[in-house]
Amino acid sequence: MTFNGLPLHPLIVHVVVVFAPLAGLGGILYAVKPAWRWWLRWPFVASAVIAAVAGVVAAQSGYSLEHARQLQQLATVRTHQHRGSILRWLMLAFLVPTGLAAAFLGGGSPVVSGWGARTGRTGAVAVAIQVLLVVSAVILLVWVFLTGDSGARSIWG
Repeated sequence: MTFNGLPLHPLIVHVVVVFAPLAGLGGILYAVKPAWRWWLRWPFVASAVIAAVAGVVAAQSGYSLEHARQLQQLATVRTHQHRGSILRWLMLAFLVPTGLAAAFLGGGSPVVSGWGARTGRTGAVAVAIQVLLVVSAVILLVWVFLTGDSGARSIWG
């Protein structure tokens, strides 16, 4: 898989490196700052979707690059490939708490007209969604770091 003669993997990985941490940090903020939900909702959802799609493409292009360059025997590449596979599934799974939070957690709007304000669930359901969102966001952030670190070490280490 190439783009303009270059391997697609190192290009698409940069999309993951930008949007997955944005989605993770956005998820944490969305869970703990109800006053920000009115403006954070759609950027948060969009960054999670972009990260998940880019993660799938990065995994496929990584497999392609690995086989084109015959890198399967390198231990560092195998470690990166394993972590990248897990990261792809984590980013896809992160869409579940993202969707639940966007659908069920509301927040006020500072706009005078109230545009963007939503009433959401309260009580145990809201707390469960918030906890799920924060925990999954932290796991996503850690796994993005681990995967990127192993990829950098396989190339530069």
